[in-house]
Amino acid sequence: MRLVLNLASLFVRGTALMFALVGATTGLLCLGGVFNDKLDALTHWAVIWLACGVAGLVLGAAFARDTERKAIVGLSLVAVLATGGLMTPEIAGSWFQKTKPKATPALKLVQFNLWAGNHHPEATLAWILAQKADVVTIQEAGGAAWPVVAGLLKAYPYRVSCDGARTCDTWIFSRWPMTQKRGFLKEGLPLAGATAVVQAPSGAFPLAAVHYVWPIPAGRQQAQSRLLVSRLAPFPRQNLIVAGDFNSTPWSFSLRRQDKALGLERRTRALASWPSGDFSRVARAPFPILPIDHVYAGKAWKTVKVERGPNLGSDHRPVVVTLAR
Repeated sequence: MRLVLNLASLFVRGTALMFALVGATTGLLCLGGVFNDKLDALTHWAVIWLACGVAGLVLGAAFARDTERKAIVGLSLVAVLATGGLMTPEIAGSWFQKTKPKATPALKLVQFNLWAGNHHPEATLAWILAQKADVVTIQEAGGAAWPVVAGLLKAYPYRVSCDGARTCDTWIFSRWPMTQKRGFLKEGLPLAGATAVVQAPSGAFPLAAVHYVWPIPAGRQQAQSRLLVSRLAPFPRQNLIVAGDFNSTPWSFSLRRQDKALGLERRTRALASWPSGDFSRVARAPFPILPIDHVYAGKAWKTVKVERGPNLGSDHRPVVVTLAR
């Protein structure tokens, strides 16, 4: 019996050391993302490295002894401090985000990566239509998600895709007329995105929808961010709205640079949207952990409400943002 207990203790302590080492190493490497895009790819998973640090801290403090405990706890604290330092500004910002719930809503926007492998397109379409949104921005509009697009084409009289009027990954749908419609892929640009000027009753405003590539391999996503900033340069920032699946978390240095370059306020703060539901053939997510779907808006817009939608068969959760001006 004593042998079994000793082996169990050794296993738990070894596990604690593994968590501590992984968390501390990746946490410190994440800090290198400030100058290296490859290291910055690790920052998107800071929540995982933080969890490793916390697990190592708890297990090390409970089961290790003497010098071993100090080593495990010390490494775990490095992980917690490094990753926690990256995430704290965003989480704190979500707590203190200013909203004006009594303001008269001028715009309701739904941002949703439908996922080409969507399990429930009919339910997805029904939910989107039930929101009665003024504008809808979507990504991954092909494959199993096509019935959703077909329904939106009937419900919304004005639209533009990343390939102009043709079927494409990214779409903008609007209740109101749109002018200056442009699809990035139609123009030969390496970004699934579209822009338009929406002629709303409260006044026209420019709107962009985009879908970035993954942060790995490094460099491509950062290039898309720079491209987006350049394509939006002609639009006045005061009323501009940008929405999309950026595949980038707010504690990454890449998204921080984009926040600054766009000159807009990101209204989605620490709002996790991925993964959701049966996001792969072998795994199901009980809840999303990464905030990668974002909505930006200029200073003319006041935030009324920001909500995350339910699990609807996509590997993303929808985001609903209500604004006023």
